[in-house]
Amino acid sequence: MLAGSLKRGFLVGLKTTWTLGKIIFPITLIVGILKYTPVLPWVTKLIAPLMGLIGLSGDAAIPLVLGALLNLYAAIGSILTLDFSVKEVFIIAVMTSFSHNLLVECGVAVKVGVKLWLVLLVRLGLAFLSAIVINLVWHGGSEPAQYGFIPAKEEHISGMIPIVLEALQKAGLGILQLALIVIPLMMAIQILKDKKWIDVFSRWTAPVTRALGMQENTSMTLAAGFLFGLAYGAGVMIQAVKEDGVSPKDVTLAIIFLVSCHAAVEDTLIFLPLGISVWPLFLIRLGVAIILTLIISRIWNRTIAARRKEATYEQ
Repeated sequence: MLAGSLKRGFLVGLKTTWTLGKIIFPITLIVGILKYTPVLPWVTKLIAPLMGLIGLSGDAAIPLVLGALLNLYAAIGSILTLDFSVKEVFIIAVMTSFSHNLLVECGVAVKVGVKLWLVLLVRLGLAFLSAIVINLVWHGGSEPAQYGFIPAKEEHISGMIPIVLEALQKAGLGILQLALIVIPLMMAIQILKDKKWIDVFSRWTAPVTRALGMQENTSMTLAAGFLFGLAYGAGVMIQAVKEDGVSPKDVTLAIIFLVSCHAAVEDTLIFLPLGISVWPLFLIRLGVAIILTLIISRIWNRTIAARRKEATYEQ
């Protein structure tokens, strides 16, 4: 019984890794090459004038662009090489938490059936709205930021072949990391399903998922995405849509929650080197995710109810 569950989970994990890998690998490869071209400096220069509107200096465009196109590690690495105030570092941290790795994670969200414009609107909208609010509300933090440590500088690479090889290596490692998380996760979930423990977990988390406007069968998706990340949560969701009948509405609500607050532990703790308090960062992401999901769920339910009432009246 256990061997069968492990085998089925392994095959599902392998298939899911392949499905997500077809999105992650090419995007990582392309962006890995683009960072050695004039494209990223051009994008940075383009948005630099907007920084003053949200209380940031022009240099803040560098970590924001790197975070949006690459990941949080690239954003943090650039922050540590620049001079910012404590307030600026916190604003950048909040913005990149909402809007990092957009190309890969938006591609994953689209794969499970959520509209691209909706994901971009939520992530970029939350990033800039949070920055505006923090800038208006927080009047302190003007002292220079003291970073915990300075990371080793990346080795400068020149020449097309070394650049492509480095991009291929990073893309390959990205897929390997994906497989190392997704496959064991799918095997564990398969065991939970076969032993009917997944039903127990769903009952435990039912009040939370129902409060957010979703059915109980969305619980594993939310848990996986919240703990491990959007890509891994989407991997679970792909299977849930196929096997558990998760509705398009619940898929959309789950993605909205997860794009606001995914990989909550890792994405919060990696900001520790910046010397800022990470608890407010975590609470802002979680609070915004809950409030936004609740609002959209309520509007969605009222719209459905109104349409049903109109249809009944017409009959």
